[in-house]
Amino acid sequence: MSHPHPELSAPPALPDNGLRIVALGGLGEIGRNMTVFEFGGRLLVVDCGVLFPETEQPGIDLILPDFEYVRDRLDDIEAIILTHGHEDHIGAVPYLLRERRDIPLVGSRLTLALLEAKLGEHRIKPVLRPVVEGERHSFGPFDCEFLAVNHSIPDALAIAIRTPAGLVLATGDFKMDQLPLDGRLTDLAAFARLGEEGIDLLMSDSTNAEVPGFVTSEREIGPVVDEVFRTAQERIIVACFASHIHRVQQVLEAAIANGRKVCFVGRSMVRNMGVARELGYLDIPDEIMVDVRDLDSVPPDRMVLVCTGSQGEPMSALSRMANRDHQQIRITERDTVMLASSLIPGNENAVNRVINGLTRWGARIVHKGNALVHVSGHASAGELLYVLNLTKPGNFMPIHGEWRHLRAHAKLAALTGVPDENIVIAEDGVVVDLVDGQARIVGAVPAGYVYVDGLSVGEVTETSLKDRRILGEEGFISIVVGIDSSTGKVVSGPEVHARGAGIVNEDFDEAIARIEAALGDAAGQGVNDTHQLNQIIRRTAGKWVSDNYRRRPMIIPVVVEV
Repeated sequence: MSHPHPELSAPPALPDNGLRIVALGGLGEIGRNMTVFEFGGRLLVVDCGVLFPETEQPGIDLILPDFEYVRDRLDDIEAIILTHGHEDHIGAVPYLLRERRDIPLVGSRLTLALLEAKLGEHRIKPVLRPVVEGERHSFGPFDCEFLAVNHSIPDALAIAIRTPAGLVLATGDFKMDQLPLDGRLTDLAAFARLGEEGIDLLMSDSTNAEVPGFVTSEREIGPVVDEVFRTAQERIIVACFASHIHRVQQVLEAAIANGRKVCFVGRSMVRNMGVARELGYLDIPDEIMVDVRDLDSVPPDRMVLVCTGSQGEPMSALSRMANRDHQQIRITERDTVMLASSLIPGNENAVNRVINGLTRWGARIVHKGNALVHVSGHASAGELLYVLNLTKPGNFMPIHGEWRHLRAHAKLAALTGVPDENIVIAEDGVVVDLVDGQARIVGAVPAGYVYVDGLSVGEVTETSLKDRRILGEEGFISIVVGIDSSTGKVVSGPEVHARGAGIVNEDFDEAIARIEAALGDAAGQGVNDTHQLNQIIRRTAGKWVSDNYRRRPMIIPVVVEV
């Protein structure tokens, strides 16, 4: 999409005393989180993440935010602040740093370590500025205070941004687990203190705004995981996000308690767990670890595999196991597979396909639908209400969610007393200005999808994806014709080849006759332009296929002048 809101014009110049907020991703979708703050001609970027493709985006590896809004102002960026180490918040950083490599990266120790490992694969040496909760640092005109929040990855942070235009609290992804595994609570005291100071704009995580109550504590999963381990017959295969360090620690503890060895499978899992172990976020006794090449040396009833693929990603370790396409691991009927994650919206079909594939080989499948093996990392409605009442914001802007989540969160804000005119529901590309204590939508900027396909970035367009979908669903037909360059008469062909169109070559005799007749008529009228002849062939063949087969394959005419 070239422009998210045709009814909105480009924003006016920012007033001298105003703070501008532009989300280039993360609003109206789960993923691609990136928000740009502007004050006094300087920019601060909070998060820079990716969105993972869906089935209607064939061949795409990643989807990035559109950097066009900041591309001409890269030197104005003071820093990129990263709230936590999930891919939907850090995954696009390497692509932005390609355009200016010395932008300071600000975040917690674990977040920066995970990002540094990723940047190493892109051969980028970053400028890192580690921060700790409770600290306060200035980046140009932005005075930033960092607050601890609890999430499904350690070291997550909320950010209070102070400028002369007012105080903004961006929660990042958070929940209020009262018994977190690492003992690191969401800093509600700091939230209350900021509320007393006067929060001009609260930007809060909306992912679970439709879910009533409070999120279950991570500690309640431990006994369930242990029960799965005690009742498993042979191998246990645990699939979870490669960043869910707390969940992996629970798996490690269950493995130790049940006398099992552990093997990490998958490049991102091995890399992230290595970083977490090195920094002390993961406690792994050396004696329980097994390299994937040595799996045959351990009896199946003593082995636990921890891998990626909980979202049904086609090339993940778990998907390859389900398809019997994994080099080292072959699923058997005595295996137990545990999917220790929740479903990201849009991934349901892919996950069900993997579950069915694993079940086909006889494996026992344990997932969130039949056991408490995962709890969300995002605050439910009860927690969101608690934060709204605690912070008492002057203005409210729901973030991180699809439209239904943003609307539900906005209703919660209204229930706590935030006036309707002070609740701003924006989506990607919408420009919000905070001026004189009032947040308002003032315009929109382009914020479309930028596709990563192999080594190409931004070269694949919506037109290209449409062609791929047609090829995947309808197939293609190529028609080669040789014509006399002076008379336009057919001298060879038409020669027809079809792939994936559901039509055998012998059936094209009638179509060939029609094409010959159409080209004969064109020659009689003096038409010998190859472009026009291509169009005649495409129309004639397309109508024949539609009339006889009710299909619309891609038709590729090739006219060769002789």
